[in-house]
Amino acid sequence: WWRQFWRGRSIGLMVTKTDTTQIITQPKLDEHVQPSLKRWFKHFLYISSTHRYFNKQDRMQIANAVQQAEQGHVGEIQVVIEGHIPCSQAYHQNTRLRAQQLFAELGVWDTELNSGVLLYLNLCERKVEIVIDRGLKNATQTETWNKICQNIVVTLTQKEYLRAVTEGVNEIGQVLDQYYVETDLHDQNELPNEPIILN
Repeated sequence: WWRQFWRGRSIGLMVTKTDTTQIITQPKLDEHVQPSLKRWFKHFLYISSTHRYFNKQDRMQIANAVQQAEQGHVGEIQVVIEGHIPCSQAYHQNTRLRAQQLFAELGVWDTELNSGVLLYLNLCERKVEIVIDRGLKNATQTETWNKICQNIVVTLTQKEYLRAVTEGVNEIGQVLDQYYVETDLHDQNELPNEPIILN
């Protein structure tokens, strides 16, 4: 069942902040998503399984993986695992737009050097999204991020959920290490290492 449906992709993102501090995700304004009653119903009926697939110990291991992956550079990684899109949004929003929304709401876009990366798993849709900030978008190839997505998906289809996430985080860290060299002036941890679990 899982083997047939896990899919992944990466998203380059440009985000701005208005004078009223309202966050606007540019692709969200440009991209039209077909409203879907089927998608809404699917998410409405979904019974959360995030804690079944990722228990407390798993979450600690993911946090450790993020910490390790962020060493030696100033890139920032945020992992979000979500059971389903909120029903109030699922009719108009797919996983791509949901990942972009969380990228904005969680402040992944707001790192000092525009070096944030969001790794998003949606268990209901069985999809993986990677959202990268504008600094990385200008410096890296889309194929690099899509390859990481595909590697995560392959491991997820083997039902090795923890390994899929931790290895994905490690691969993201390797990419960041090529573009964001750590300096004494920029060694603070701007985003939490712990994965965010959303039901």
